[in-house]
Amino acid sequence: MIFAAIVMMAGFSTTVMAQATASAPASATIVTPIGITKTVDMNFGNIAIKGTAGTVVLAPAGTRTSTGGVTLPATAGTVAAAAFTVSGEGAYTYAITLPASLIITDATTNTMTVNTFTSTPSGTGALTAGSQTLTVGATLNVGASQIAGAYTNATGFDVTVNYN
Repeated sequence: MIFAAIVMMAGFSTTVMAQATASAPASATIVTPIGITKTVDMNFGNIAIKGTAGTVVLAPAGTRTSTGGVTLPATAGTVAAAAFTVSGEGAYTYAITLPASLIITDATTNTMTVNTFTSTPSGTGALTAGSQTLTVGATLNVGASQIAGAYTNATGFDVTVNYN
């Protein structure tokens, strides 16, 4: 009778599997690091003032315009937008971060502010075959009684690029 009970119980029991397993592979791709190299310094060229404040707007294309009491003499001097070569993984896009402002100083303590930086491309660039030229312009704010002389910023300004 015990044997019959065990056989009956075995017949009614069911096997339940409470566990399952699946596999997933892991992978990674190493891309070429993004880089940026300065190729041309920014230069607003020769500027004259007429007794009132004004600005010189240097476009990323290297052209310039003036406002207010600033004039641009026929002898322009060296005029150049800053230029950089961005390099990295081909066909990737990248974000561009420009500075907010920069102070340039003459040989003593006279200063001018450079701000409103713009670039071509603007905001986002795209690497074609792993490289792209990035040009940067800005606005130079000239005071009404700005002292004559050569103004510069020895430390330069930072342009940051980062993959999107």
